[in-house]
Amino acid sequence: MIELSDLIKELRQELYAAMADGPPGPMRFELGPVEIEASVVVDREAGAGGKVRFWVIEANADAKSAASQTHRINLTLQPRLVAPDGTHRSVLITGDEAEGER
Repeated sequence: MIELSDLIKELRQELYAAMADGPPGPMRFELGPVEIEASVVVDREAGAGGKVRFWVIEANADAKSAASQTHRINLTLQPRLVAPDGTHRSVLITGDEAEGER
């Protein structure tokens, strides 16, 4: 299992790579909402200052882990570039389809 925050960090890095690795040229795609659906396990630490953590279950998780206290969540993220002056810009990506990508 991985933490939900790590999943989002990895997604952000993949989007940065797609922005940077595209070939030069006029064709770009504006990145729209990114929808994530995940099965998570909610873990709460006891005591004062305890935290709630969301652990994402990997596709190959054993049935024992997947069957205990899992929840499905849907997140919709709208990526934006923020310029130093605070203005927002659309994210433009390019590049070829990666292996296994739909």
